[in-house]
Amino acid sequence: MLQISAIRNQKEAFIKALAKRNLDATEMIEAALALDEKRRATQTELDAIKAESNSLSREIGGLFKSNQQQKANVLKEKTSQLKEASKTLDQVLNDTIEDLSTLLYKIPNVPNALVPVGTSETDNEEVYREGEIPILGAHAVPHWELAKKYDIIDFELGNKITGAGFPVYKGKGARLQRALISYFLDKNTAAGYTEYQLPLLVNEASGFGTGQLPDKEGQMYFVGEDNLYLIPTAEVPATNIYRDSLLNESDLPIKLTGYTPCFRREAGSYGAHVRGLNRLHQFDKVEILRIEHPDKSYDALNEMVEHVKGILQELKLPYRILRLCGGDLGFTSALTYDFEVYSTAQERWLEISSVSNFETFQANRLKLRYKNSEGKNELAHTLNGSSLALPRVLAGILENYQTENGIDIPEVLIPYTGFKSI
Repeated sequence: MLQISAIRNQKEAFIKALAKRNLDATEMIEAALALDEKRRATQTELDAIKAESNSLSREIGGLFKSNQQQKANVLKEKTSQLKEASKTLDQVLNDTIEDLSTLLYKIPNVPNALVPVGTSETDNEEVYREGEIPILGAHAVPHWELAKKYDIIDFELGNKITGAGFPVYKGKGARLQRALISYFLDKNTAAGYTEYQLPLLVNEASGFGTGQLPDKEGQMYFVGEDNLYLIPTAEVPATNIYRDSLLNESDLPIKLTGYTPCFRREAGSYGAHVRGLNRLHQFDKVEILRIEHPDKSYDALNEMVEHVKGILQELKLPYRILRLCGGDLGFTSALTYDFEVYSTAQERWLEISSVSNFETFQANRLKLRYKNSEGKNELAHTLNGSSLALPRVLAGILENYQTENGIDIPEVLIPYTGFKSI
């Protein structure tokens, strides 16, 4: 959530920056400033009434002590009127604060200056590419055919049990999935991230804290009876560990990692680009998350990018990194880098990680602050990234490592799988 004080001081700059998202935020910004002005004016009036009421109460006490009951009773009538006015203003103030918060929740984060202008994913800027795309023979097929041929993932069985987008991993497919999770966690903890096991359900406050609510409410599975949401990513419960927290500057940086299943309602369209593991309702992901000093968060973002690069280099998968344009940037993000693995059998790039800096946007919603060296409370910066999302990494391994005789296992994963091929 944007800070209203920052909007007040940089109104035109915020409107211009949000235009990178192809959004004319003028009306929302003006409405927010009008509500803020009403809030401040109401607070000032309320404070004045309370001060007058307190002063009269003291005066009434003095009048009773000096036996001037008549004057005291006149002032008591006035204090009664002031209390009624105070109640009315209290309600107006609370309503105004709620209206302002509701509006601010709907305004996306301001893009960083590095975010390129663009309207869709076709305008994202490629900033890095590494790895040779293997040349596969005529035997090469997409991963959903490999999964069926070697009986390692059953999409039809998942559809029978639950529905489309809920695959069943079997035998060496399940072991390869588990191997990837363990490998990712080991890489993350070796890099200084503390591992957490996190809840898969979160309350509404947690959804609002990280920005999934109200922006992505329709994409989350909702358990109505308990008013809980299935998590779309480990980012939500992990970041909310520090909701309503005041940290010491010496506590920073904080680095967390965790594996969770993730759940997303988004249905998608039909066709090869959403077949198999390309788009699921339930999938596994290992996440990394950081809470940083504002002066160091972009260095931290670069470190996270290098960390994910190291994992893909060890897996020996061809990949590229994109800097997302304004039109493709997530609601909460100030700057995002997407990693994509090349699927040789499908002849297209598959997104497998997003690494983002949210600056103070989430921290303001979370009330996540730290006490600086001068003893003042400031908002921290939050960052997160996939390290990594498993379905498309697995798809990339199956397709890029396929041979006429089966599927080879990346060398770095063999100690985790216990086998060299499928």
